[in-house]
Amino acid sequence: MERRWSFYKNLLPILLLVGIEINDVGLLTLFKAATNKGMSNHVFVAYAYAIATLVLIPAPFISKRSRVVPPLSFSILSKIVLLGIIGSSSQILGYAGISYSSPTLASSIGNLVPAFTFLLAIFFRMEKISVKSRSSQAKVMGSIISIGGAFALTFYKGPSMTISNNSHTKITSLPSLLLHQPINTLKSVDTNWVIAGILLIADYLLVSLWYILQVDVLKDYPDELSMLFFYNVTSTITSTIVGSIMEPNASAWKISLDISLLSILCSGLLGKFLSNAIYAWVIHIKGPVYVTSFKPLSIVISIAMGVMFLGDTLYLGSVIGATIISIGLYTVLWGKSKEEAEEDVVGSIESVTTSDENVPFLHSYNTPYCENKKDTNV
Repeated sequence: MERRWSFYKNLLPILLLVGIEINDVGLLTLFKAATNKGMSNHVFVAYAYAIATLVLIPAPFISKRSRVVPPLSFSILSKIVLLGIIGSSSQILGYAGISYSSPTLASSIGNLVPAFTFLLAIFFRMEKISVKSRSSQAKVMGSIISIGGAFALTFYKGPSMTISNNSHTKITSLPSLLLHQPINTLKSVDTNWVIAGILLIADYLLVSLWYILQVDVLKDYPDELSMLFFYNVTSTITSTIVGSIMEPNASAWKISLDISLLSILCSGLLGKFLSNAIYAWVIHIKGPVYVTSFKPLSIVISIAMGVMFLGDTLYLGSVIGATIISIGLYTVLWGKSKEEAEEDVVGSIESVTTSDENVPFLHSYNTPYCENKKDTNV
């Protein structure tokens, strides 16, 4: 029996994840602009989590009234606390890396997330891999194609396809592509670029682990908003402690009524609250590998926003890379839908088998009937 197409389970997750990738790239750009004004990234993370926590205060009470929620045991709470520590640590490392570099570099290295998540999902037996299965082949090949396309987009520039009005923004080398810096300042930023790369790789490794652990938490406690509330409480405490150590000066915690405040508010409401809520929901119904397969889109979105809003030049490598990423993403989605169809068939067979085993009355009735019928004929 094939699964019926559903807007709620088939199309809506795709639309939401694409929208969230656009949202995340915009928030990273806004954060970079705020740090250029002198805002500390440690202060930013702590305040953003605090805002999300305040918004989510009613969540546990609403969930208890709207549906039956399992009790919050010590084991579940411990997992959520661990989730908060991992999540806040990844944010601290990630924003530190962006402060040393740019959102474009973060988007480029973020293409490692699908690979990290896929390997961790296999290790924790959340993803089944069968060499002979077409769905498994599609997921593996799609992930490789998407990551390959993202790195091709990052490392291959190619000829220009548009004419930029600002000739001084043209980029002629990889570090300047990632950092949007003039060529004569590259020597001063090479060290920062390496530090940023290390911090961002560590960030995205923790992000992959965060996705995996979230699946386990939601399996035992399927209440996304309540889980998100306790997660943000833990993250707020963790990031505040780290921020207090890294920024002991009280003046660093004073936020001016400028882009710094706007960045904190947008990150708290649209990032820590909205994005994480959507991630939790899609992870719950689709799994972590499905969610992270959309990550390579961030570099495409980053370049597209630069061309549309910053007057950046569009290069052939960007178009080729974006096309490859799209093919890889479609392949993963096809493999996932094929896998769900196979699971439906297996599930229907098992349900029929189970139902037959649970009705011995039919066998006990039909057998004597047949025997009596034979006896009568004799």
